[in-house]
Amino acid sequence: MTLHRDLLIDGKDTPAVSGRTAEDLTPYTGEVFATVAAAGTEDVARAVAAADTAFPAWAALAPFERRTIFLTAADLLESRAARAAEIMAQETGGTAPWAHFNVGLAANILREAAAAITAPRGEVLSAQEAGALGLAVREPAGVVAAFAPWNAPVILGVRAVAAPLAAGNTVVLKPSEDAPLACGLFVADVLRDAGLPDGVLNVVTNAREDAAEVAEALIADPRVRIVNFTGSTGVGRTIGSLAARHLKPAVLELGGKNAIIVLDDADVDHAVNAAAFGVFMNSGQICMSGDRILVHENLAEEFTAKFAAKVAALPCGDPAQPSTVVGPLITADSARRVAALVRDAVDKGATVLTGGGEPDGAVHPATVLTDVTPDMEIHHAEAFGPVCVLATFADDDRAVALANSTDHGLTCGIITENGTHGLKVARRVRTGIVHINDQSVADEPQAPFGGVKHSGYGRFGGRWGIEAFSDTRWITLATQHAHYPF
Repeated sequence: MTLHRDLLIDGKDTPAVSGRTAEDLTPYTGEVFATVAAAGTEDVARAVAAADTAFPAWAALAPFERRTIFLTAADLLESRAARAAEIMAQETGGTAPWAHFNVGLAANILREAAAAITAPRGEVLSAQEAGALGLAVREPAGVVAAFAPWNAPVILGVRAVAAPLAAGNTVVLKPSEDAPLACGLFVADVLRDAGLPDGVLNVVTNAREDAAEVAEALIADPRVRIVNFTGSTGVGRTIGSLAARHLKPAVLELGGKNAIIVLDDADVDHAVNAAAFGVFMNSGQICMSGDRILVHENLAEEFTAKFAAKVAALPCGDPAQPSTVVGPLITADSARRVAALVRDAVDKGATVLTGGGEPDGAVHPATVLTDVTPDMEIHHAEAFGPVCVLATFADDDRAVALANSTDHGLTCGIITENGTHGLKVARRVRTGIVHINDQSVADEPQAPFGGVKHSGYGRFGGRWGIEAFSDTRWITLATQHAHYPF
């Protein structure tokens, strides 16, 4: 029987005013997994109103009470790992290891948010007036509009709401049309069951054809004060423009064209294993995935042979099979898009080391290309699939130039056995994140996460997330009467 879910508004499961619904499909089979309420602008207004009404009481709730809710939610989430894996397999084609990783990291995001609730938030300032006390304090802004993507749905659904809620805001969450349960309603269920008060978190699902209208209504509502979005650079540019038009700050974590650099002092076997993980985890559908593997020419022959052999042996197909590494992409259209990138490159002279060919439904084979040139689309476009480009360099200057030769700047991995060497290269790479002697995919809840250039701005994680979703106020207390000139 097909599952059905309504909107979550003011703590209640609520149909859309129009009564419309949207289908939620399984990527591997194309079958309908669930239907969800298809919100319109009137539903957005109801959700924002509920959040706005709930804001004063939530912001005033004792910090230790709020912290207890987050800690309870973390434990509840971990206890529901099996259910999360079922939903992710059905909605996104995610493998079981990927789903359990999502749950583990998301639970720790909630715990880090809990810790932030009772952490100091402000400074005592020196004051010009005699006897005065100056304070810089951080306070919640109000209602936050949050947009969560499908590719790491539990992680990114939790991340979209955790810091805003911990800072004392209320939230209206719009999950991806491709994973409305995993990155929206499932997350909200956990927090609601943990004791989150009604109206503090509201979830608005929608039909794909209504996405732009729903997003614009949410951002434009004057009661919404801050926006956060994780997703593609193209959509992020639209979200950021809408937020700017309405004079609202935004945190945007967008696409990447990430490099994994294998320096001449790297351990080749470690580099091969690290690069394979960094490229093909979750079928390459991670904003941090390594689109480009840059290898020092002294190691190129050995690395290329071992890497191509490892990639060729990666099991592809049904995400329900425990051995599967490369499962389906989110849709068959996505697989065809990746195949078109590969075909364009091959037609213009690129070499396929392994993989290539046409997809089987939503499953695209793990693919490695070389001899890629700037006239090929994949040289510039984010692949967001199980494909990477292998290139070589002669020295550090060339490696840095190649790594920086993109509009994006999210993350980078630098494989080396010499930490000093790695740090020197890392300081020259223009990305928000660099991992030395590791690949490009990593996330920790206490760390500042975000990119530069076309990969967005603002940071999630740790105290940086709290700062992003709160306002700094200057407050003074005069301890003696001032003398005025009139």
